[in-house]
Amino acid sequence: QAPSTRNDIRDCTTDPPFLPPTVTNTTARLAALRGTMRTHGVHAYIVPSTDAHMNEYISERDARLAWLTGFTGSAGTAVVTQDKAALWTDSRYWTQAERELDCNWDLQRTTWIESIGMWILKVVPVGGNVSLDPFLFSIDTWNSYRRALHGSGRSLLPLEINLVDQVWGDQRPLPSSSEIYSLPAEFTGSSWQEKVAGIRQRMEQHVRRPTAVLLSGLEETAWLFNLRGDDIPYNPVFYSYTLLTNTTISLFVEGSRLSVAAQESLRSGCPGPLCVELQEYGQVSAHLRRYTQGKVTVWLGTEYTTYGLYSLIPQEKLLEDNYSPVMMAKAVKNAHEQEMLRAAHVRDAVAVIQYLLWLEKMVPQGQVDEFLGAQHIDALRRAQEHSRGPSFQSISASG
Repeated sequence: QAPSTRNDIRDCTTDPPFLPPTVTNTTARLAALRGTMRTHGVHAYIVPSTDAHMNEYISERDARLAWLTGFTGSAGTAVVTQDKAALWTDSRYWTQAERELDCNWDLQRTTWIESIGMWILKVVPVGGNVSLDPFLFSIDTWNSYRRALHGSGRSLLPLEINLVDQVWGDQRPLPSSSEIYSLPAEFTGSSWQEKVAGIRQRMEQHVRRPTAVLLSGLEETAWLFNLRGDDIPYNPVFYSYTLLTNTTISLFVEGSRLSVAAQESLRSGCPGPLCVELQEYGQVSAHLRRYTQGKVTVWLGTEYTTYGLYSLIPQEKLLEDNYSPVMMAKAVKNAHEQEMLRAAHVRDAVAVIQYLLWLEKMVPQGQVDEFLGAQHIDALRRAQEHSRGPSFQSISASG
């Protein structure tokens, strides 16, 4: 393959290599990570682009892959050994990766876990340890890696200490400190107490009579308690877990961030089965360990639960579905929610029509490009009543 003549992507074949200004120098970061890996006896470390709640969008604090590699695409996996580093991503991001990676990294143009497994088997000797943070991998992804390495003489070793976080240290962005607020009753159609009662009824009606429901998806907890936040771009959610039992409600969240109205709402049923006990966000694992020592059955949705949490629950005490009963209930909109949805679409349609009219006037004058267009439609939407911002970055294109 002839060397590229483009000047916006890296060329690692020249001496010295050509690196565009969009590249991040990762030499020191990789050296620090490798030192930490040696301390823990790790031969290969897997770094995903996900967070602990399997969110599509993640906060800056959870952007471990971007910090380690320089690659800022939304989907990718990195594997680091003592002398090699590789990044896997799909075809949407190949050009972007060549603009952002330095020559420490091999770009692998696939996302198949089988491909990652084969690469690991080539570079990690028999008897080697392959490690990851189990609280950043879905149950399915963990099982895929386990299958890929099964019988190979390499061990898949979960490490609860995140090695990237250790190396990132004080430079890692702080957690969000913005307020978590109650959604006004005019938007919900049912109180959180009614929702909790409905979920408990589903627990009673289930043939296995689960004693608790574990919620890991951030939208599950936000919906259940009619609370909202802005911890993640384009999503009105906040970092949390919930363990709902027949008689108790434990909400794992940074309690100091709850608005006064939210705190009063959650405590209104105290003491009693509708009293929400606030616990620190980081205490969910310890609480779950204690809870599952009893004669219990925990119902969870595997789509949003990490392998780390899942593995804390003994198999005989697990009730698994793809989606939790909260996610299923959330999917069925009551009459009031349907009315609100239609009203929101009307307001959005007004903004889009205003935008199309503006384009008709501005484009012939040659005074608008895609970027300005995206900014303008965002402003028109913001001007509509009840707007809390877009649900994703505007995708603006022409021609």
